[in-house]
Amino acid sequence: MQGCDASILLDSKPGMPAEKESTMNKGVQGFEVIDEAKAAIEAQCPNTVSCADIIAFAARDSVFGAGGLLYAVPGGRRDGLASLIDEAAENLPGAFFNSTELRGNFARKGLSMEEMVTLSGAHSIGESHCSAFSKRLYSFSARFPQDPSMDAAYAETLKSKCPSPRNLTSSVDPVVAFDPSTPALLDNNYYKNLVNHRGLLASDQELWSSGLTRKMVKYNRNHPGAWASKFAAAMVKMGSIDVMVGRNGEIRNNCRAVN
Repeated sequence: MQGCDASILLDSKPGMPAEKESTMNKGVQGFEVIDEAKAAIEAQCPNTVSCADIIAFAARDSVFGAGGLLYAVPGGRRDGLASLIDEAAENLPGAFFNSTELRGNFARKGLSMEEMVTLSGAHSIGESHCSAFSKRLYSFSARFPQDPSMDAAYAETLKSKCPSPRNLTSSVDPVVAFDPSTPALLDNNYYKNLVNHRGLLASDQELWSSGLTRKMVKYNRNHPGAWASKFAAAMVKMGSIDVMVGRNGEIRNNCRAVN
């Protein structure tokens, strides 16, 4: 979490849980895909391509595969030497952040509010665990058990997939697609969902509810090509946050452990 240094890939050590163990990273998957890519690259070009670069290249390829959007990604990152569980909660935006908190969270990483709204469009694909938003369905506030900003029909659909936490064991936490219409397609449908009050996380719907970001949401909904271009640029910028270069860090032999 100190930068784009592949710290998310490091496994925990005895007495030192890594950031991948944080509940903030509960939905992160695909570690074995990075392992396979690293093994294949090491077999051909040992000690040359960092795990941090592999993540950046994999993100680019995933964006292309999900939405046909192609952009160039610079290489040269090096891998970090530490991964601390507490840094996930300190750095990642919360599922119930308001627009001011979101703006501050992204600003600390050098990203503007518009870039934050643009990058949020990544929630056009992927899934979230019910625990990240079930409060909106069953215990939103003393006055409103259900979040009044959520479309009623959408809420009922979510309830059918996410039973009340009181009826679940701690080990059960179903997942739901961020975008019920085109869950595997990276497009601007995310913004259409927000306008229709069908944002999954409270922090998603906040982008439409807040006067700070509503115009940006509306623009991205109405201009899919412009959003795609902005998304590509923001991805490149995000992939360059606090990178290690030169003699800083290392190039790991195994992405799960420091050399």
